[in-house]
Amino acid sequence: MPVTSAENTFSAYRSSRFHFLERLKSGWLVYRENLLGRIGLVLLACFACMAAGSFIPPLIDPIYHPMSGVDPLISYSTGPSLRHWLGTDFIGRDIFSQLLTGARIAFIVGVSSAFMSIVVGTIVGMVAGYAGGTTDTILMRAADVVMVMPTLLVILILAALFGQLSIWIIVLLIALFRWPAVARVIRSQTLSLKRRPFVDAARVTGASCFRIIFRHIMPNVLPLALLYMTFRVTSAILIEAALAFLGFGDPGTVSWGMMLQWVWKTGHMFQAPYWLLPPGICISLITLSFYMVGRAMDEVLDPRLRKEKALE
Repeated sequence: MPVTSAENTFSAYRSSRFHFLERLKSGWLVYRENLLGRIGLVLLACFACMAAGSFIPPLIDPIYHPMSGVDPLISYSTGPSLRHWLGTDFIGRDIFSQLLTGARIAFIVGVSSAFMSIVVGTIVGMVAGYAGGTTDTILMRAADVVMVMPTLLVILILAALFGQLSIWIIVLLIALFRWPAVARVIRSQTLSLKRRPFVDAARVTGASCFRIIFRHIMPNVLPLALLYMTFRVTSAILIEAALAFLGFGDPGTVSWGMMLQWVWKTGHMFQAPYWLLPPGICISLITLSFYMVGRAMDEVLDPRLRKEKALE
């Protein structure tokens, strides 16, 4: 009985899916051997639980909601107690509930801006690398112009001109200025991939440029893009925290940077360590955890690093 084209397509899909799962499994086996990677994942899981906890009513009590609610019994900063595990701020708002809400904001800002910059950078890099010529020149010159702009300074100038920025405006601005480096890396990878036999075979069969880029090249550059995404999350969280601390963040949104700004603005920097230390420690640990995960992923993607580690 002759094999139909539909059966061939399904067989090819099943084969590619099998190879993808095998690569995923082998990558996880390498990743879990990395101590830093395991520590990073545990820390990220803890922060994810904190972010999820910001939706649980018993942890975000209506009486002392991080922004709108104020404890009627307290109207000043107090230390940790059974009712307020990390104490309260200068108007009686619970610091622990603010910390949980700050974890959610950190993930929103970090992951959203990193995802946007990776999507834009990956598409630009693939198109520039595969098309070449004038298209490559125009896209890379545009990337160079954006790359030389200091992200934090430009956002500070925009905030000074237009006032305090909302969280989503900050996310968009961070993504806007963080894609060029990704585009350059993906472009160099695409230049190498487009000379591979499987791309030549696809071109000979009449596949369009769009199909070659997104069906054959993109799966091979995605792991590298995801690696860069972990580092982009770290920089985005730090930029948002710096903006909030300097007074350019959204005053209606509780973030760790905004908590530090409140500590400084109200003069409790040295008088209330229970208010100062938690957000600072959280910012340090979450950026460190994403960095450790990124380093472990780098080892998974680059066999040379595994060989160097084995030689040591």
